[in-house]
Amino acid sequence: MVWKPHVTVAAVIERDGRFLLVEEHTSNGLQFNQPAGHLEENESLIAAVKREVYEETAWQFEPEYLVSIQLWRKKPRAASFLRCCFAGLCHSHDPNQPLDEGVVATHWLSREEIKEQRHRLRSPLVSISVDEYLTGQRYPLELLKSFLDLEYG
Repeated sequence: MVWKPHVTVAAVIERDGRFLLVEEHTSNGLQFNQPAGHLEENESLIAAVKREVYEETAWQFEPEYLVSIQLWRKKPRAASFLRCCFAGLCHSHDPNQPLDEGVVATHWLSREEIKEQRHRLRSPLVSISVDEYLTGQRYPLELLKSFLDLEYG
């Protein structure tokens, strides 16, 4: 068997000291997460995070920075995730847009409220990403390169 991590994207979106999180059904019940999801075939990382934010929150998202690239595994023999975490701004909310399957609500929570909900976070990366953002971790999007369908030779 060939090992490979699941590639995911996530967005840290801050407005007035509050962070946009989704409340979603998981195998462990209702949990909070950043707007996040899997990279799809033929999609750039930036296109993926824009799509995921829109599908899960009905907000248009414009990534401005890469906060971190995180490799996470909950425990040995569990799936591994390579997560690209972005920061940016959202605009143009569409209240008529249905949210992605499993998402029951969106919430703007303060860092303290996120900390109070730590038992309901989908993974520790939710609070870690917010803390990385708050400490000023920002890397240019130009670090990311897409070479889909690039011929060589």
